[in-house]
Amino acid sequence: MADPAASEPLRRFLQVARGAGLLVSAAEGIDAARAVDLVGFADRTVLKDTLGLVLAKTPAEKALYDETFELYFRRGEFDGEPDDAAREPPAVPAGDGMGGQSLGSLLAGDDRAALATAMEQAARETGIENIRFFTQKNLYGRRILERMGLRALERDIEAMRQSGTPEGLGRAQFLAGKVESLRDSVRDFVERNLLLFARGDTEKFREDLLKSTRLSNIDRRDLERMRVLVRQMAKKLAARYAKTRRRRLRGQLDTRRTLRRNMGWGGIPFITVWKQRRIEKPRVMVLCDVSGSVAAMSQFLLMFLYALNEALADIRSFAFAGSLIEVSEILERQPIEQAIAEIMSMMGFGSSNYGTALADFEDGWMHHVTNKTTVIILGDARGNRTDPRTDVIGRLSMRSKRILWLNPEYRSAWGTGDSDVYRYAPFCRLVTVCNTLRHLERVIEDMLEHTG
Repeated sequence: MADPAASEPLRRFLQVARGAGLLVSAAEGIDAARAVDLVGFADRTVLKDTLGLVLAKTPAEKALYDETFELYFRRGEFDGEPDDAAREPPAVPAGDGMGGQSLGSLLAGDDRAALATAMEQAARETGIENIRFFTQKNLYGRRILERMGLRALERDIEAMRQSGTPEGLGRAQFLAGKVESLRDSVRDFVERNLLLFARGDTEKFREDLLKSTRLSNIDRRDLERMRVLVRQMAKKLAARYAKTRRRRLRGQLDTRRTLRRNMGWGGIPFITVWKQRRIEKPRVMVLCDVSGSVAAMSQFLLMFLYALNEALADIRSFAFAGSLIEVSEILERQPIEQAIAEIMSMMGFGSSNYGTALADFEDGWMHHVTNKTTVIILGDARGNRTDPRTDVIGRLSMRSKRILWLNPEYRSAWGTGDSDVYRYAPFCRLVTVCNTLRHLERVIEDMLEHTG
C-alpha cells in the first residue's frame, strides 16, 4: 500500500493538473499512483515521462501537462552557490524548530535543501493550495515565514543588536541579510503556487465571463477559446440527448403489457407497466442571417449545431443576406471553422433582405419541411424596409413543428426603425434574445428537452 506521506505530492499535483484543464479521471489517478510507486520521485525526468504517459493523451494535453509539471515540481527558490561560502557562519541559537534546528541555524549554515523542505512543510500547514487571488500573496508569505520561525529569529536578531558588541552586531547584520533573501524565496514560492492553484478558478472565471459576453463584443484573441467552449458545451448536451429517450406518462397504465407481464401469476398485476412516449431526435433546419450585424452570432450557432450532430437526426443549414443558399454540404465536407470562413466569404456581411430570403426558401426547400421539423431562424429581422413576406413565414409555421426565432438584439430595440420582429413573432413558437453562448446553450437545450 502506498505511503500517505509519499502520495501527498502526487495528490496535490493531480489537483493542480485538473485545475489547469487536464481531464484526469479517477481511474487515471489510480494508475498515476501505481506508476509513482514504481518509479518514485527521485528522478524528475523519469517521473515526468511516466506520468505523461498516463495523464496526457492529445498534443494539446501534452503541452498543458509539460507546463504544469515544470511549474509544480520546480524547486528553484534556493538554487545557486551559497552566499558567503568562504565565511565561517556565526553561531546562532540552536532552537528546537525544524528537524531540531532553528530557522537561524538553517540560514547560518546555508542548508538550502533543509530550508526548501521547511518552507514546503510550512506552506502545506498554512493551506497554500487555497490561494486564489493576487492580493493573498503577502498574507500567505507572512504565514509561511511565521511557521518557519521568523518571529523567534527576529527576536534573536534584535537581542544581538541590543548587545552592542561587535560580534553581536556582526551576527545580527549577517542574519538580517539572510532573512531578506528568505523573504524573496518565499515570495517566489507563493507566486508559483498562485499560478498553480488559482489557474483553475481563473480559467473558470474567464470562461464564465466569455459565455455571458455578447458575441459581437468578443475580442479576436478570444475566438479560439470560444470555439473550445462551444465544442465543450455541445459535447455535454450531446452526451445527455444523443440516445433516443423515453418519457414516462405517469398515471397511464398500459393494461395490455401489464397483463402480459403478469401471465405467470394468473394475470394478477404484481408488476405494473406504464405507457411511454418515444422521444425522437429533432430534425432541424436553420436559417442564418450572415449580414454584418449578425455574422458573429451565426458563426457560433452553426458551430454549435454541427458539434451536436450526435443528438440531432438531421441538420440542414441555410445562409442569407439578400438571397438565400443552402450551406449544409460546405459544413459537412470541411472542418467547421474553414467551412464557416468560406460561407462568410460567399454570403457574409452584406445587407439583409428577409422577404427575398424567405421567398427563396419557399421556392427551393419548403417541400422538405414536415411536422417533425424544427426551424431555427437567427437574425435581427431588419430587412432594410423591404417587404417582410410574413405570408411565407405563416405557411412555414403551418408545415413545421415549430419555429424558433433567435434575435441577437436587445428586446428594447425590437420593433424600432426597420425591425420587423413583431410581424414575424405571431408565427413563431419562441422569439427570444440570443446574443451570448449562455443564451444559445439554453435555447438548444430547451429544444432538445422538449422534443417529442
